[in-house]
Amino acid sequence: QDPGFASQALISKKLNDYRKVSPAGTKPDSSPKGPRGLGIRAEFLKQTGTSAPRSPRQDVAVTKDESSSQKAPWGINIMKKNKKSAPRAFGVRLEDCQPAPDNKNVPLIVEACCKVVEDRGLEYMGIYRVPGNNAVVSSLQEQLNKGATEINLQDERWQDLNVISSLLKSFFRKLPEPLFTDDKYNDFIEANRIEDASERMRTLRKLIRDLPGHYYETLKFLVGHLKTIADHSEKNKMEPRNLALVFGPTLVRTSEDNMTDMVTHMPDRYKIVETLIQHSDWFFSDKEDKGEKVSPAPHP
Repeated sequence: QDPGFASQALISKKLNDYRKVSPAGTKPDSSPKGPRGLGIRAEFLKQTGTSAPRSPRQDVAVTKDESSSQKAPWGINIMKKNKKSAPRAFGVRLEDCQPAPDNKNVPLIVEACCKVVEDRGLEYMGIYRVPGNNAVVSSLQEQLNKGATEINLQDERWQDLNVISSLLKSFFRKLPEPLFTDDKYNDFIEANRIEDASERMRTLRKLIRDLPGHYYETLKFLVGHLKTIADHSEKNKMEPRNLALVFGPTLVRTSEDNMTDMVTHMPDRYKIVETLIQHSDWFFSDKEDKGEKVSPAPHP
């Protein structure tokens, strides 16, 4: 009648039943559902069973745990299938994002955020510097991650400029492959440190031209947007330098940032973005012969 003893007998019976079903001479299954996993569980139960009698409620809990462990792989498969059927907007590579209708290489979310800011926020003081409400930003991210193919700009959450500016920054911060790509990150840092101004500008321009299609087009679109913001800096107080302070660490980074890079490369990150905004027309123009004529932004 001892509950501990009863559960011990039950476990022994299960093991015996299992041995009868298992064909003789076959190798033990190494998967979590196989005898190895069961053996570890049984060994654990033996120890707990002998140390102190358990109540019937505890026995029920163990049974539930066993049944849920068998169902776990099935549940994981279902989750994977759902992820494939509903493309996310945040935390996925640029080429896997929902594309904008006018430019298939620019994500829809980027175009939508920039459009809202340009329509209503060009003269909004501190745009991109003032953070939006975290809870509202998170709720918008969750909705967009459910695979929305269209964005409802009439939703009241899209009326808050600080929320939308934070949403755009969050998108670039969560990119698994940063906008300047991992393989070219060090090249960009080194290019920014070239002393000769003309050579520095030409090297940066070539690196930008060598970016993959989605990354080049998205960078071109974003820098054009930031240039529009800077053109209204008399009202919004966001000159190229202020915008670079906000976007530098978000755009120019590696997938796995380490503290040393963050400290030693921070001035370069700011300067690269500031230079791109100041000379956006030249960097993204198709006329190669303008290379010699541009006057680079002086270093501070």
